[in-house]
Amino acid sequence: MAKLIFYRLMAAMRVKASNSKAKPAPAVETSESINNQIAAFLKSGGEIQQIAKGVSGQTFGPSKQITLGKK
Repeated sequence: MAKLIFYRLMAAMRVKASNSKAKPAPAVETSESINNQIAAFLKSGGEIQQIAKGVSGQTFGPSKQITLGKK
């Protein structure tokens, strides 16, 4: 009887290992830190382009779809 209680106690105390990955640190930015990054970028000679509303940066070219055989 004492062994049964001991084993139940040990099973209750067992710590399960987690299969999930550790969570990454949260991305925290403040307006001030973003403004500081922009100021440093401009000071180093960087340039900001203003893109018209509705314009996409996607360029259209040949299809990247692969055809393995004709049916």
